[in-house]
Amino acid sequence: MAEIKKVGVCGLGLMGSGIAQVAATSGFDVVAVEAVQGALDKGVAGIKKSLDRFVEKGTFDAQARDAALGRLKSSTNVDDLKGCDLVIEAIVENAAAKKELFAKLDALLAPHAIICSNTSSLSVIEMAAATKRPKQVAGLHFFNPVPIMKLVEVVKTIETDQATIDALFAFAKKLGKVAVLAQDTPGFIVNRLLVPYLLYAIRVYEQGLASKEDIDEGMKLGCGYPMGPLTLLDYVGLDTTYYIAEIMFEEFKDPMFAAPPLLKRMVLAGHHGRKSGKGFYDYA
Repeated sequence: MAEIKKVGVCGLGLMGSGIAQVAATSGFDVVAVEAVQGALDKGVAGIKKSLDRFVEKGTFDAQARDAALGRLKSSTNVDDLKGCDLVIEAIVENAAAKKELFAKLDALLAPHAIICSNTSSLSVIEMAAATKRPKQVAGLHFFNPVPIMKLVEVVKTIETDQATIDALFAFAKKLGKVAVLAQDTPGFIVNRLLVPYLLYAIRVYEQGLASKEDIDEGMKLGCGYPMGPLTLLDYVGLDTTYYIAEIMFEEFKDPMFAAPPLLKRMVLAGHHGRKSGKGFYDYA
């Protein structure tokens, strides 16, 4: 397995821009690709703003920021990923779109290159099946905000070989992350445990057992969690949680993963949490 030196990131939304940022600040040459120029410009601007904040806080010096930005190339052409040793896909959570991209990347990249998905819920083997290199396909699931959160889930499919897993663990370590190995099942480790907890918190609130403030305060002070479940739902996005819950329920048919009626109504009303200005709490 060749050493990972050049990293590609497909999709420069919240997750993709965070991944591109940590790879560039960790000394990797990075090629970031977005479908349209507007989204690309927004993603690159977000990276610059994030790095500026780190400089202001004194956790990063201006020279290191400039060097990281110098290692970052951006493009709207997938072909510019050609020389990458690892490409991480962070596009829309849509299986068909991901499979189409994986097939393109497979045809484009050198035989040694690894292709990963940052999906939080979709089947990685389904994406791997769109390529002729399933042994070099895995999940690499980062957590939001990527520059801050220490964890990355390395997701092994039934085809992924050990050399790929070893390379990804070494890559995560160079990023300053802690990697855990997960199997390719919906939700992996963290969401498999987190989503039922969040859904149950909604049920407790929906049934009028306690106020939202008291539910959040109870879990913060009673369990030592940094934020309560309803605050966390607003942060993650109610639409995102609903989508993941639907996928997990579809796979396991376990009532534990069924979305509560209140969650569905809030998502339909456009109350998606912080990003929409309103969720369980008001951010307007």
